Amino acid sequence: MSTQCTPAQLEFHGLGRREVVGRFDGGRLTSDGGGILLREVDRRLGLMDRVARCFADHRDPRKVEHAVSELVAQRVYGLALGHEDLNDHDALRGDSLLALLAGKADLTGEHRARERDRGHPLAGSSTLNRLELGRPEKAAGDRYRRIVADADALDDVLLDVFLESFAEAPEELWLDLDATDDPLHGDQEGRFYHGYYKGYCYLPLYIFCGEHLLRARLRPSDIDAAEGSAEELERIVARLRGRWPGARIVIRGDSGFCREEIMRWCEDNDVHYVLGLARNARLARRIGKAPRKSRRRHAGTGEASRRFREFRHRTRDTWSRSRRVVAKAEHLAKGPNPRFVVTSLGRDVAGPQRLYEELYCARGDMENRIKEQQLDMFADRTSAATMRANQLRLHFASFAYVLMHGLRRPGLAGTRMARAQCGTLRVKLLKVAARVRITARRIRLSFASAYPHRDEFAAAAAALRRGPARAPPA
Repeated sequence: MSTQCTPAQLEFHGLGRREVVGRFDGGRLTSDGGGILLREVDRRLGLMDRVARCFADHRDPRKVEHAVSELVAQRVYGLALGHEDLNDHDALRGDSLLALLAGKADLTGEHRARERDRGHPLAGSSTLNRLELGRPEKAAGDRYRRIVADADALDDVLLDVFLESFAEAPEELWLDLDATDDPLHGDQEGRFYHGYYKGYCYLPLYIFCGEHLLRARLRPSDIDAAEGSAEELERIVARLRGRWPGARIVIRGDSGFCREEIMRWCEDNDVHYVLGLARNARLARRIGKAPRKSRRRHAGTGEASRRFREFRHRTRDTWSRSRRVVAKAEHLAKGPNPRFVVTSLGRDVAGPQRLYEELYCARGDMENRIKEQQLDMFADRTSAATMRANQLRLHFASFAYVLMHGLRRPGLAGTRMARAQCGTLRVKLLKVAARVRITARRIRLSFASAYPHRDEFAAAAAALRRGPARAPPA
């Protein structure tokens, strides 16, 4: 929120005999000039239009200055550009570049209905906040909270974008599941103290396929980490099978997802799994002398030593059948490090070492995707009072990630930034100073002449323009 004490002139240490002073009087400038690349991504995906169609708007059209599509775009682009809080938009509402991204026809705000709003083409924080507050049963008769999101439809948009990203049917799809903590610092609905994370938090569930985000589900933390996973997988797999009936689908997760319900569902629905298995005394006995041999090898070489074994295993009470288990008997400088994985994949697909080192351990990359979502796209800004509102915030962060991934995948393929994380892309490509000049026939963006990443920027712009633009909805 802007303060009331910003001086008209800022004083800095001088240079020789010259004073160094500054003012916030640059005019129609933006610090987010690279956001125009995200607009090109959206032209390929049609993402903002799809998201906007997931909202029911009960407002009187005669009194509306900001369409739902414009509000949604302003919110999602704001997150992608690094503006995580609604309060930021009380200043950003005057940014003509952000207005361009949001699809506003009046980029300067000179035609606003109220005198006090003129010069501000975009909505302020209080208007944007109404996106989060509407409830389906009350929206039609409410005075202010008349916009309602359909969470199921928003979930479907994530899947639609993923399904359309393939030019040809894939032979195999790996779905990674993981849960993480979302710390809470207020009295939000559904808050509980989590002993493992040692604080009050939510426990969101994420499902990725490679770098594609398929599901982001906000959950309270007083549940098992795997709760609800089978239901989410059922919806996702049904869509995948509807598009690609011949693709092999494999789910992957740590021991928090090694549950009979999930494995049984996979076995009943021709879905494979590779899941971590928590070690116990029975499992340790099954690998016999392998840990001692690894220890002796480590003592002789001083380097990490590992051996792999596999066997059939069934728990005494919880598993309904015997299953293939792969064990890693590893000894490190800090001591023994045995690990176990249970899988439905046969030895003909992968032997013990390959299954653990190449197939199971690849799930670690998903943690980088979660960090991008939580830290770079601000998915942990769940300070609204209700779970419904906070789930919508999680959806907004998810769509901001989709935009950034869309920039990275087709826009930067073959460049040195093709594997850069979202935070790096924001700093190097989006945070670019630009002057916005608006005439009757042209909107001209003048970027900083000393910008060091102009080659990557130009390459991304050209690559995104070459792709087909998605037509706006009728």
